[in-house]
Amino acid sequence: MKTGAVTTGALAFLATAALADGGVTVQLPDVSGLSDAEAKSLIAELANVNVITSNCPDYAITDGEWTLITGTGDRLAAKLGLDASAYDRTYYGPAFKLLDDPGACDRIGPTAKPLIQRLVGMGGGTAPLTQSQ
Repeated sequence: MKTGAVTTGALAFLATAALADGGVTVQLPDVSGLSDAEAKSLIAELANVNVITSNCPDYAITDGEWTLITGTGDRLAAKLGLDASAYDRTYYGPAFKLLDDPGACDRIGPTAKPLIQRLVGMGGGTAPLTQSQ
């Protein structure tokens, strides 16, 4: 399951690309221009979408999309100065609690594709790169 890589890979940052468990490398967006408030809002949204798309079959995403979401989250955690423990506690703890809500899949799942498109619009990508940059 993709969710297991979130904790262990939370601080595995790369300059411009991210590598998923399955070996998919994608282009990550530049988040350096985001304010702390914008970064905190986006990282929370990314954690929620990651948990829902990884646990709700109707909203499954590709490995490239998952890598874009998790890699961007890792990049934002670095920007905010979060270690893996703080990242998990602050963002993934609440995200996993969403799974207790029977309506969470249908409420958050539809936000995944627009969020992915937003990240693409910021310079990220979902297509596997042939080589790391």
